[in-house]
Amino acid sequence: MISSVAFERFAIEVAKYPVDQKQSAVMACLAIVQQELGFVGVDSEKIVADYLGMAPIAVHEVTTFYNMYNQRPVGTYKLNVCTNLPCQLRDGAVALKHLEHKLGIHMGETTSDGLFTLQQSECLGACADSPVLLVNDRSMCSFMSNDKLDQLVDGLRAAAQTTAKVAEVKG
Repeated sequence: MISSVAFERFAIEVAKYPVDQKQSAVMACLAIVQQELGFVGVDSEKIVADYLGMAPIAVHEVTTFYNMYNQRPVGTYKLNVCTNLPCQLRDGAVALKHLEHKLGIHMGETTSDGLFTLQQSECLGACADSPVLLVNDRSMCSFMSNDKLDQLVDGLRAAAQTTAKVAEVKG
């Protein structure tokens, strides 16, 4: 389920902490699992818990507390729209509704082609730039008007099609 390379990476993360504090590497280990599997399921939480000498529920609490851990498979592009109050006052909810309409899904769902998962997010720390969203937990997009949201989705779709064509040619 989890590769030997992932376990080697676990060891590198654990080595950053004193021997009696290896549980401090839990977030890094969960990130490694997600990079490898695309999400962190209950089975992989148990593996991390065993590796770090933690109770499985303690690992599950970390997984469920943070938005960045996917607890089930998600689309190629995960779009987290900030819906915290300051962003809602600056059209965060409007942005979320626009994306639901454009993608034909509701918040928490994935498009039928597996390309997009739409999620709400608590504060992304960019209230003055609202509406904001985070793409794949890495790229912050600010001042997202409906036009900019359309451009983002269309651009990501085009990128996915190009990637698929390149893979097909190589395949």
